[in-house]
Amino acid sequence: MSVDVKAIHERVESEAPLLSRIREEIGKVIVGQEELIDGLLLALLCNTHVLIEGVPGLAKTLSITTLAQTVQASFQRLQFTPDLLPADLIGTLIYSPKSGEFTVKKGPVFANIVLADEINRAPAKVQSALLEAMQERQVTIGDETFALPRPFLVLATQNPIEQEGTYPLPEAQVDRFMLKLRIGYPSKDQELKILRRMARSNAARETAPIVEPEDIFRLRGLADDIYMDAKIEEYIVSLVEATRNPAEHGLDIAELIRHGASPRATIFLAMASRARALLQGRGYVTPQDVKSVAYDVLRHRVIVTYEAEAEELTSEDLIKRVLDTVDVP
Repeated sequence: MSVDVKAIHERVESEAPLLSRIREEIGKVIVGQEELIDGLLLALLCNTHVLIEGVPGLAKTLSITTLAQTVQASFQRLQFTPDLLPADLIGTLIYSPKSGEFTVKKGPVFANIVLADEINRAPAKVQSALLEAMQERQVTIGDETFALPRPFLVLATQNPIEQEGTYPLPEAQVDRFMLKLRIGYPSKDQELKILRRMARSNAARETAPIVEPEDIFRLRGLADDIYMDAKIEEYIVSLVEATRNPAEHGLDIAELIRHGASPRATIFLAMASRARALLQGRGYVTPQDVKSVAYDVLRHRVIVTYEAEAEELTSEDLIKRVLDTVDVP
């Protein structure tokens, strides 16, 4: 089947002003953090979830809240704490003595954009309550199953797991997040700009709504149509396969990887690459698009061994070796 790349590119050009407006509106509040903002936009375009890791005070929560304000959709912030219960998240059945019947009280997860703030401060039972919502886009309360609104995104923040009072997320839940973004401190110039903009009691923290759900669905359809050559598809599969069988790709890191990336990583790598091409204003995917999203897609799916930890090697170090070794089309 032939693909009209020129027609796709023209559609991308027509949508570029809308994406630029979203970035500009977020930029009125957030200084720097371009990678974080792009990651959130990728999640919006791919209909997937994002996990953001960083020390407190790096505008993780503010960035998500600002993005939610640009979308004309419902938004809920959930502050995860050690005493949070699953019912506080998804809802519960309430008994009415007057009627003698149970009624459903839906929880705050019934929103278009859900901010799970400091998700790793709640125990595993609560974290697992999000699994059905994130994967199936539905919630079961009692004997009834309720569909979640569309669009539905979980944008979660977590502090580094070495910090006191944190619980590691279950691997099954971590894998539900398309991207795991790690953010660091701003540069000196950026921090000076932050000081001048935010160090006042009436600093601007609100933005105007830019897009409606219909716009999001249209952009997602366009992202799905971005052209990906068969060689790029093979490149993506080779990258993921190299994390499972590194020796077949000339990599001597088999003893450093406990678990390689799953087929879900292959799917997300392709989706994220297409969405990045759209954000870059192109109607086709390049190898650089794949490389640009590879760390965020793979860092929480490539699990290192104790030997790697002893050598102070992280999953990012091993992903870099894979990217440097696998032939680029």
